[in-house]
Amino acid sequence: MKKPRLRSIDDIARLAGVSKSTVSRALNDSPLVGVATKEKIVALAKEYGFRPSVTARALSTRASRTVAFVIDAYDPECGLQSPFSLEIMGGAATGLHELGYGMLIVQADGARSDWAEEYLSSGRVDGFILMTYENKRRHVQALVDLEAPFTVWGSCDEDPCCSVSTDNRLGGRLAGEHLLASGRRRIAFIGGSMDDSEVVQRLLGFSETVAAGGSVHSPEIEAFGDFSEPSGFAAMNELLDRDGSIDAVFCAGDMMAIGAMRALAARGRRVPDDVAVVGYDDLFVSSYTTPSLTTISQHIADTGRTLASRLVASIERGVVESAVVPVELIKRDSA
Repeated sequence: MKKPRLRSIDDIARLAGVSKSTVSRALNDSPLVGVATKEKIVALAKEYGFRPSVTARALSTRASRTVAFVIDAYDPECGLQSPFSLEIMGGAATGLHELGYGMLIVQADGARSDWAEEYLSSGRVDGFILMTYENKRRHVQALVDLEAPFTVWGSCDEDPCCSVSTDNRLGGRLAGEHLLASGRRRIAFIGGSMDDSEVVQRLLGFSETVAAGGSVHSPEIEAFGDFSEPSGFAAMNELLDRDGSIDAVFCAGDMMAIGAMRALAARGRRVPDDVAVVGYDDLFVSSYTTPSLTTISQHIADTGRTLASRLVASIERGVVESAVVPVELIKRDSA
């Protein structure tokens, strides 16, 4: 009968009747451990198929006090050119600095699965803040398999997984309630990909609220982009071509909302007189658009700090605890 594989140094320590530090030293061939004890520990590890994780080896010998902020390579949605990525990255960097850590930016290649092990085994980082959309599940699983400390932006189904997210369904409800209260009745929606659970939840909260308020909303006045400004421009034009009676639009991202306002202006529609616009994120630029953008705030800087603090708690104390950051409506001039 095949013996169960041991997952941690704790398991070896219990079987050998020694401390975790003794097991760690023995597996690293330290001269501080007696020959007999070392042989016993090594034999148990071999018998039960124990393989020390890359993280355990790295953290037992050094701490870089640096973490990796991981984004998708060449992804316009969450890459270095994305205003949202830059703002949340800034919050994370500030939070890490306050806790005595530095930050390294890593562009994860979706074609490789060994990038995380490479950074850990070299001792360059102690953990990861994961902000990827492409291959997100694959990257998360790689970190779980390595037993690496990490936090991830957005929802995460794997276990254990420390995620930081916002209440997207509530955000959609707040947008719908505000547009209904302003007397709008033909309310469109512009979202990112429906493969994104955050977009699904924002649309769900919004559509439930609009329907309950007696307004008109249907798939015919939904369009989808990629969170970029050009995609919002294209989606708004698509909606206006379908239905010229639209009097409001909720966009699942501020950059798409800015693109939508540009499309409306190009077609002679006044914002908010003819069409009210509500965005999502509360990017720094949103208060400087013309008109200034009403939006759902995700408190981006605070979210970045939370990603940082939860990761440091995992690195230093082994605490894996997810968080949900509150959202709120920021009323400006566009709706």
